[in-house]
Amino acid sequence: MSSSTSSTAPSALYGGVSGRRVTVRDLAAAKERGERWPMVTAYDAMTARVFDQAGIPVMLVGDSAAMVVYGYESTLPVTVDDLLPLTAAVVRGSSRALVVADLPFGSYQGSPQQALESAARFMKEAGAHAVKLEGGRRVLPQVETLVSAGIPVMAHLGLTPQSVNVLGGYRVQGRGQSGDELMSDAKDLERAGAFSVVLECVPADLAQRVTTSLAIPTIGIGAGPSTDAQVLVWQDLMGLTPRPAKFVKQYADLAGEMDRAVREFAADVTSGAFPAPEHSYS
Repeated sequence: MSSSTSSTAPSALYGGVSGRRVTVRDLAAAKERGERWPMVTAYDAMTARVFDQAGIPVMLVGDSAAMVVYGYESTLPVTVDDLLPLTAAVVRGSSRALVVADLPFGSYQGSPQQALESAARFMKEAGAHAVKLEGGRRVLPQVETLVSAGIPVMAHLGLTPQSVNVLGGYRVQGRGQSGDELMSDAKDLERAGAFSVVLECVPADLAQRVTTSLAIPTIGIGAGPSTDAQVLVWQDLMGLTPRPAKFVKQYADLAGEMDRAVREFAADVTSGAFPAPEHSYS
């Protein structure tokens, strides 16, 4: 490695990279250092810009957009065409974060070729830097095909929302014998070339064992404190979700503040207080 290459290595992943995009190599280096880092979802340019300037190293354009953007009751209805413009907006609104695009339900399960075609659209048309897909051993051929084509893959185990009907609802996964299966899947995904794996709604002790067993970073959501990173849907952490899941910590009451602001605006309009002379042109 040349000195010019080594000099670009960040001292810290969160806020430590400047002048370029975070890469999957940066995430691997953070794992080696034992450094934890945050990931949040984003679906538009303005929000992405705020998170990017705050130093968030990885942003996920999640299929959760089905619910928080499009108003569906699950992630299943959202399509590639729905997510492409959102992904492109997040890429345009950021300059530092690694932007990961979720492959939605029905866009990759059919075959490795289908997965490649879908992922290629996110990379070519939206400018994504990586893609995410759900599942264990059943998607290993897809992961191998994508990685061999030069597309970084983030895996997703545990509660996989696209399989909610098979799982019998949104419930904790990986208890008992199924924990051993999840561990096996995680190791297989690593061997297949995934650069990281999301662990959703799994027991904290299982997440800790998976994290220590893998050389690639683990990203927890409802998986306890021992994963290498943590991810939340931004509307959840900002307090826009009325009934958040147990694993969500709300860091703001954005719903309350928006309610207050729009009521104040409405009152000013109905009373004639807005627009005032300073808001008008002569």
